[in-house]
Amino acid sequence: MSTVRGIGVDVVDVERMKKMLREQGDAFTARVFTEAEIAYCRSKKNPHEHFAARFAAKEAVSKALQTGWTGEFRWKDVEVMNEPSGAPKIALYGQLAKLLEGNMIHLSLSHTENTVVAFALIEA
Repeated sequence: MSTVRGIGVDVVDVERMKKMLREQGDAFTARVFTEAEIAYCRSKKNPHEHFAARFAAKEAVSKALQTGWTGEFRWKDVEVMNEPSGAPKIALYGQLAKLLEGNMIHLSLSHTENTVVAFALIEA
């Protein structure tokens, strides 16, 4: 039988992400996103929408961990990828991968041109 270990949700304003990307640029993206995420987002027509979705997903995972920002969570240890169907999935790296070994993370993303919502569930 599986057990829910944690749930998390986050909402991101797309315009705010666009402003942050404009003001902080590469310094922000390099700190928060993996190279694969950056390449994926920049390949899209409206990259800021995709950066916003990935940011919301990372925040939702951090909330599902229920640890706060205690050092166990690092931005680039959570990577948002896509299944061939387009469905989002999470890949984990570093200490976070070790911490959540044997667990499954379910992720749902939804967005309009103005708002992104991400929901993450960690299942043991």
